[in-house]
Amino acid sequence: MNNSNVQVQLADVAEIIMGQSPKGETYNKIGEGVPLLNGPSEFGQSHPTPALWTNAPTRLCKEGDLLFCVRGSTTGRMNWADREYCLGRGVSAFRSKTGNIDTRFIYYSLIFELRRLLSLSAGSVFPNLSRQDFERFTINWPEKYTRSAIASILGALDDKIELNRKINETIDVMARAIFKSWFVDFEPIPGLGPHKEWQDSPLGRSPKGWKVESIRDIAELYRDTINPSDFPEEVYEYFSIPAFDGGQMPTHDLGATIKSNKFILPEYCVLISKLNPRIPRVWFVNSNRKSRAVASTEFLVLVAKPPYSNEFLYSLCNSEIFQENFISLVTGTSSSHQRVQPSDLLSMRTIRSSDEMLDKFKRKVFSLFQLIRSNKNQSHTLAAIRNVLMPKLLSGEIRVKNAERFMENIRSKTV
Repeated sequence: MNNSNVQVQLADVAEIIMGQSPKGETYNKIGEGVPLLNGPSEFGQSHPTPALWTNAPTRLCKEGDLLFCVRGSTTGRMNWADREYCLGRGVSAFRSKTGNIDTRFIYYSLIFELRRLLSLSAGSVFPNLSRQDFERFTINWPEKYTRSAIASILGALDDKIELNRKINETIDVMARAIFKSWFVDFEPIPGLGPHKEWQDSPLGRSPKGWKVESIRDIAELYRDTINPSDFPEEVYEYFSIPAFDGGQMPTHDLGATIKSNKFILPEYCVLISKLNPRIPRVWFVNSNRKSRAVASTEFLVLVAKPPYSNEFLYSLCNSEIFQENFISLVTGTSSSHQRVQPSDLLSMRTIRSSDEMLDKFKRKVFSLFQLIRSNKNQSHTLAAIRNVLMPKLLSGEIRVKNAERFMENIRSKTV
């Protein structure tokens, strides 16, 4: 059966819930009432993290619903509801009329047809999709077995990617805990014992012999740029803000599709976003790349100077004490477009330990970062497979049975 032969309007197969913001006086930040979603700022890599609650909810979604941004430059961004939420006017929700597996099928159908859907708001200064746009939008709707199989095949890939992300998150927490213990709380170091003498420093009490240094003593700031559109047929590994927010997985894009200058990335580096630092975005880049890598100029590109390691630099930039100081450096009055100047980052001060301790830390956490790297590489491969399979399955170009056999082979290699 060719999946493309059957088309339905979205309103025929899904409940569509358009957000409606409650009155501002009903909001609170202490968790009273129902969590409120106003837009993509609450969206995470899979599920939202609410910042506001309301005691007078208007439009509600349920656990398992597909969340969809409907306004502004992030129109089309999606998340999954992991609980009941109140939907503000910037968010809608979709719920299949025939069960959760079909909600997932709708999700992949919207990804596949996203460009066509977004074209409905073309010409607007601020993109905006209405209920009518969604209700009349058509998608392929094959028989139930095929819908379920497609959602299961693509979902299995996404589930493994999400599992890898959660594992990496746990490993990252372990590395942060080690860094905090050694370099912030000054606890006894395995093999070195407790610190015996102390001193006062401009940054507070620290072990005797430790010095105060600036970030420019620890890291070099890379500023080399390239305009990928000058090489339109070349494929770049592109580290962008949306890619970070979408799971810290860089995209692979033709130069023709990447607009304006981007930073050229060395093989190993640490990226830290200077845009809206209240949302921490620190990216440890150490992938086995087959193409040139570039990054958005909203990132600052740092490479550790010896005897420091990139593992130490990443852990420092990811620490709470660093993030608190980094946020204090913002310029700009708009809450959505605050930035940190590169010179201010380089002038930030921190405590320097002994070279022996820096080397010991690198050896302690090296295997943790290697495991993170391995999981990310596997996720990149799985995402590439998903991106190839998705259009072929949804268009009916390949049969479900063939894709299922292919997936069995993939599972045997990734278990």
